[in-house]
Amino acid sequence: MARRVVVALLGPVAWTPPGIDPAAWRAALAEDVVDLLATLQEVETAIAAVPADRALAESVVWPGMAVYEVPAATGTAVLGALTGYDQGAVVAADAPDLPGLTIGKLLRPLTTRPVALAPVEDAGPGLLGVASRLPVPEWLPEVDLDATHAAEVRRAAPRPGDVAVTAAWRRLRGPADLAALDPAVEGWETTRALLSGHR
Repeated sequence: MARRVVVALLGPVAWTPPGIDPAAWRAALAEDVVDLLATLQEVETAIAAVPADRALAESVVWPGMAVYEVPAATGTAVLGALTGYDQGAVVAADAPDLPGLTIGKLLRPLTTRPVALAPVEDAGPGLLGVASRLPVPEWLPEVDLDATHAAEVRRAAPRPGDVAVTAAWRRLRGPADLAALDPAVEGWETTRALLSGHR
């Protein structure tokens, strides 16, 4: 069986709900994503952060979970840092209600294709995540989860079919994303508590 790892990338968070401390908001989002990763089966899990965010990573990491320090908060930088694995996936750490099934769908195409992308549900710029066979294909361009579009990656591939585009999910990057959170869905406890004023 392929050895796989899923990494939560602590990137910048550009929007915070009114009245909430931006540092606390960012930490809550990251904690919920890391908590989800810790429940996944048949994959190893980790966190990646630039040096300035190392303290945040250490504050939300689970015991035994690796922390990768990367020079840039991009999916490509994280994938390039992964050694000892056959497949790697990087997901943004601002999707607290992300279903584990969506991560599974991001990894599944790697059995037949070298790269897979999960778009953001609102069709705005950026991606929810990127997955690749390892080592990373030389043709894979810089993948910034906040700015890269799937079409850019497909254009860089030898064949467009080398890049699978999988299920989309929302990232919490604005009021509309916040309004889409479903209180009936399990998970995102830390973000939920912060929003309700109990944290």
